[in-house]
Amino acid sequence: MARLCRLCPGPRTFPTTRGYYQHRRLAHRHPKPPPIESTYRRHPTLDGRPCDKNGAFLPPNQPPEPLPDDINWSPFPDRPSFKFAELMFEEAQLSRGKIDHVLRIWAAKHVADGHAQYGAIFTDFDELLQTIDQIDYGPETWRTFAVRYDGVVDRNSPPWKREVFFIHARNSLHVAEALASSPDFKGRFDVAPFEEYTGPACRRVSNLMSGRWAYKQAISEDANTHGSMLTPVVLGADKTTVSVATGNQEFHPLYMSLGNIHNDMRRAHRESVVPIAFLAIPHAEREWDSDKEFRLFKKQLYHGSLVKILEPLRAGMTTPHVMRCPDGHYRRAIFELGPFIADYPEQVYLSGVVYGWCPRCLALPTADFVNGDPRFREHDRALQDAYDPRDLWDVFGINSSVEPFTMSFPRADIHELLTPDLLHQLIKGAFKDQLVLWVVEYIKITADNEREAGHILDDIDRRLAAVPSFPGLRRFPQGRNFKQWTGNDSKALMKACSACDIFIPAIVGYVPERMVQCITCLLDFCYLARRSEHDTFTLQAMDRLLEQFHQLRTVFEDVGIRPDGFALPRQHSLVHYVRSIQLFGSPNGLCSSITESRHISAVKKPWRASSRHNPLGQILRKNTRLSKLAALRVEFGRRNMFYGDVLSYTLLSAGLDAPEDKEEAQDERFPYVSKIHDLADTLERPQLHRLIRRFLYLVSHPEAQPDNVLDAELIWLWEGEKVAVFYSATAVFYAPSEHAGPHGMHRELIRSTPSWYGGEPRHDTVLVTTDQNALGMDGMVVARVRSFFAFTYDGTQHSCALVEWFSLRDDIPDKVTGMWVVEPELDEHGERVMDVISVGSIVRACHLIPVYGTTRLPHGFSYTDTLDAFRSYYVNWYADYHAHETIT
Repeated sequence: MARLCRLCPGPRTFPTTRGYYQHRRLAHRHPKPPPIESTYRRHPTLDGRPCDKNGAFLPPNQPPEPLPDDINWSPFPDRPSFKFAELMFEEAQLSRGKIDHVLRIWAAKHVADGHAQYGAIFTDFDELLQTIDQIDYGPETWRTFAVRYDGVVDRNSPPWKREVFFIHARNSLHVAEALASSPDFKGRFDVAPFEEYTGPACRRVSNLMSGRWAYKQAISEDANTHGSMLTPVVLGADKTTVSVATGNQEFHPLYMSLGNIHNDMRRAHRESVVPIAFLAIPHAEREWDSDKEFRLFKKQLYHGSLVKILEPLRAGMTTPHVMRCPDGHYRRAIFELGPFIADYPEQVYLSGVVYGWCPRCLALPTADFVNGDPRFREHDRALQDAYDPRDLWDVFGINSSVEPFTMSFPRADIHELLTPDLLHQLIKGAFKDQLVLWVVEYIKITADNEREAGHILDDIDRRLAAVPSFPGLRRFPQGRNFKQWTGNDSKALMKACSACDIFIPAIVGYVPERMVQCITCLLDFCYLARRSEHDTFTLQAMDRLLEQFHQLRTVFEDVGIRPDGFALPRQHSLVHYVRSIQLFGSPNGLCSSITESRHISAVKKPWRASSRHNPLGQILRKNTRLSKLAALRVEFGRRNMFYGDVLSYTLLSAGLDAPEDKEEAQDERFPYVSKIHDLADTLERPQLHRLIRRFLYLVSHPEAQPDNVLDAELIWLWEGEKVAVFYSATAVFYAPSEHAGPHGMHRELIRSTPSWYGGEPRHDTVLVTTDQNALGMDGMVVARVRSFFAFTYDGTQHSCALVEWFSLRDDIPDKVTGMWVVEPELDEHGERVMDVISVGSIVRACHLIPVYGTTRLPHGFSYTDTLDAFRSYYVNWYADYHAHETIT
């Protein structure tokens, strides 16, 4: 249910109460740290100066025209009616019959109570839809245009030449206006390109407007555009299949966003990425499916459709178009076709290159497939004027029959605008579909026989299954067997890269060291690329890692896995990542994972709610109504109409007393109360009482050396003192590269419980700070939490953890995996060293993976025993992106 956060600048709305509480907890209860001091240089001419609705520039510091701020729930009669529509149509997405049934039960209850004159909140489902359709906010409805083959058609022509294809699209100009005017993006919308420097010769890029591409746009040379707001139009397209079992229904949505909107808003599932078209998908009978003429027609239809869809924006690409911005000011917008989000097959369609070639450079797809001279539209035209189609195809990888849609718009070059695709190029492509399969193939060809290869792969599976639990990490209880890489598990892999980090330790000892190092280089490159901000130093590190990866991957040539080299477009695309980041900022705001996620709400869920008969029209109407509801919710939030929950608000509006609205989520973890000696017995740790006394002594004597504290010096404490025991603790930290929401704060639960889901115990491992001024592992140690507890001494409450210590095995990371290796710290009796520490010294959870050695794991080995069974462990800095940033 929608709620309003009044603490945010330009109050923000949240469609669900859960999302509102999570936002309050992360953004305001635990505010993010202040940003690094930077120097900004704003674009001198495209500086986004405010103007009036007629385009006349305003004097400096003049406020925008006031917008209506009265309490008006129109077209709904009141807030409960809006909330009911929001719940039924958007959140629950109940069918027509079920909603009608709910309304009839509601009306029947009134009759039973003797209030027959009071009907339900809506008469029926149709009235609910009619009310939603009356909403004046949000992108306008869809329009349909028809396309068919315009050549000669006779009785012998194939059916596809006589077929009419339909494209459904919104007015792209109106969509741009709706996006730019949404108050939801206030404070998350750049009106001018800028350069940011964090030090001498150290430039930082993050959002699109901080990149070189926006700053260097040629339109800035036109004096008529000075003072205007550069408005990049970000596009994304990707086919999606909604059901293989019931007819393999495909849809080809086209999405649009504005480059002014910050990356975190696109990643946070706000209404910042909007479906603006559903492209036609021509099909032909098998005899014509591979016909050159039909394949050419499909590409021409594709590009012609894009030109038609984007035509409303054309005038605004040379003459400023006045539109409102999230801060309420009008500005003169200059539209510019910006980055295009697409996977490799879509990039081939878009750029007009031959499949297997690079759409961004002229590198030959040979064994090395390294970087080549860049492609650009003027060069394409010059080549087409100088060479015949066959030479263009064979020598330059150009399909001369296809003219990219960008040729129809000023200053747009599709070769430059194609963005890196972290999902399909790195995680799914280079790692999952290539390196992992090559490792498996190596094991098969080097094993003594097929059975031995199976034994090795089974042991790798058991190693993967033996990995300890970790917050947010999806476990693979059956290893990496084929079903772990398909369906929902494969989607989890793509989202979290959750098998990447545990795969490396599992193969150590079974493959050459250079092969392991090759994979670690790729993963380090991936984790750096995924960061939300990049500076000169991280980009230099990416260049070094990519060079090492190219050197190390030759091991697959040496062992016979890739005898013909690496003519692989997805791996080749990595050479363009640094340049793309410099141009467009962080790729995590321009990744196909955003469009993949948008498929769910824009295509798949509406399809499931349809009758399945000619579903596209139903999908379009569903999207229109969902957009209207979302836009109306933002408008109500701008007017500060979401005070409290719906019941409290209604009671107060009626002049009645209402219960106090709780601004914080009720997620406290209730402890159980014990005594120190009882807790020591439960944990089987008789030294607990002494460790607590030692902890109190160190708190009161911070200058003391822990190793020199004598028992005689310890503070007296009664063994029967009460303690509150907790089974978990919460760590909140700033992690902007995680899926952490717009404010970058990340929250994770650290568990220490005697029974996890009614089964075996779970005791997580953590990083404990020892020196806040040191970097990485120089300022942290690893510990395993045996219990969380709190007690009061001398009027002060102490929140503590009983931990086991792990110490670094070496002073440098492991040379093969690149990860630190730790060992349990043992006393003179061979028992693990324990201590009591303050919960405040815990930085966050960490993930340990065993150093498996050469001994194969026995059948039935449980992951719950892993942290007790091995002599040493890797500190897994690939557990998540924040761990990679913190530990490295």
